[in-house]
Amino acid sequence: MDNAQLVGLSRQTSLARQLDLIANNLANVNTLGFKSQSLMFKEQTMPGAVDNSFLRSDRRISFVLDDANVVDYSPGQTETTGNPLDVAISGQGMFAVQTPAGERYTRNGSFAINNAGQLVTQNNYPVLTEGGPLSFQPGEGPVSIAADGTISTSQGQRGKLRIVDFPPNQPPMKVGETLFSSNNAIPATLPEVVQGRLEKSNVNSVVELTTMISVQRSYQAVASLMKETDDLRKNSIATLGQVS
Repeated sequence: MDNAQLVGLSRQTSLARQLDLIANNLANVNTLGFKSQSLMFKEQTMPGAVDNSFLRSDRRISFVLDDANVVDYSPGQTETTGNPLDVAISGQGMFAVQTPAGERYTRNGSFAINNAGQLVTQNNYPVLTEGGPLSFQPGEGPVSIAADGTISTSQGQRGKLRIVDFPPNQPPMKVGETLFSSNNAIPATLPEVVQGRLEKSNVNSVVELTTMISVQRSYQAVASLMKETDDLRKNSIATLGQVS
C-alpha cells in the first residue's frame, strides 16, 4: 500500500508541474514571439528484490518522472502593425540581441530607438547587426528594412540584422519568456525579414485549455485512488488491531 501511495504521489507531482507549464503558456498567449512548452514524462523503475531468501523476486515498481521541458519552436502567426521598426522572420531563424548576461536570441521583433539613438528591444537590449549594435544619428530619415535584413535610412545602408539559426538536434535553451541562449548559433541561410509585421505567440489557447482540463481530471483521479488506498490501510490496521 505504501508503494501505491508513492507511485500516486510521483504522478501528482508531475501533473502539478505540467499545470504550471500550461498556466504559463496561457499567461503568454499574447506575448510576441513566445514559444509554448510542454512536459516530457518517462518511467522511473525501482529495482526489485534479488535476495535468495525471497520465494520470488519483487515485482518492478514504476514511478512517473517529469524528464524535461519541451519547447515548441514552430512559428506563430504574424500580424501587420505598419510600424517600420517592427519586423518578423518568415521561416527559421532568430534575431540576435545583446543582454547583460551575454548574447541571446528571440523571435520578438518589436524594436524601438532609445534616447541614445540605439536600435533596441522592448527591454532596452541592443539589437545586433552583423557589425554589432546599431546607432542612428539625429535627423536620419525613415528606417527601411529589406527582406535580407539590410537596414537603410537617408544616410544609406546602416547595417544588416544578425539572424541566426541552430544545428539540427541542438536547439537553443529557453532563458526567458521570449529569450533563448545557445553556444551553437550559426548564420541563418537566406533569412526572410518582413518589415511592419510582428510574430505572435504560438500558443493555441483552445488546446491548452483542453489539456488543462484533462490534467486536472487525472490529478483528481489519482487523489481519489490515494484516498482509497489510505482508507484500506486504516481499515486493515483497525481489523488487525482488534483483540479477541
